[in-house]
Amino acid sequence: MLLAFDTATPQVTVAIHDGDDVVAEMASDRTMKHGEQLAPLLAAIMSEVGIVRQDLTAIAVGAGPGPFTGLRVGLVTARTLGYVLEIPVYAACTLDVLALEAVNGGAGGGGFFVATDARRKEVYLASYDADGARLEGPVVTRPADVATSAPVVGEGALLYPDAFPSAVGPLRPSASWLARAVAEERVELMDPEPLYLRRPDAVEQAHQKQATPK
Repeated sequence: MLLAFDTATPQVTVAIHDGDDVVAEMASDRTMKHGEQLAPLLAAIMSEVGIVRQDLTAIAVGAGPGPFTGLRVGLVTARTLGYVLEIPVYAACTLDVLALEAVNGGAGGGGFFVATDARRKEVYLASYDADGARLEGPVVTRPADVATSAPVVGEGALLYPDAFPSAVGPLRPSASWLARAVAEERVELMDPEPLYLRRPDAVEQAHQKQATPK
């Protein structure tokens, strides 16, 4: 049993893959509450499937890019479970998972981009070929600097329609597709380390405070 979860966006999503396909998936009903919702969702989905933690054989986790707090919750949970249960932990770029789902759904038909919300009026962006293989990125950038008429997958396209007029689904990552991507090795598998792409706000604020003349 593979347990998969992603906390790289405002919504927490979890899924279980039994070796053949996904057997259950759940998503949080509130946003920006990663620390409060991940553990209850994991308990709920294992209860629904009728398994306990000792039945798990691997963990899959979204590595981002995403905000510091959300990624920290997901990656720390994944590493802790892997250590306690002595099972492997695999991470995947969240944008790659969105690209895989988009290709499977027929979105794009050619090369396309994936853009997710990076806040501060920026997006996390990567480009992909027609088969969903990543060509460039991920980067954090302003939408106006990378405006394109090509299809754009992800929530970034809806947030910035002037820069990305050709929005296509999906909007947010799905743990079910993360599970499939890892189980079938359809994306690059990474160590469970976060893709922040920028320093956490707390560090920046602390640095700015120290640099202020007295």
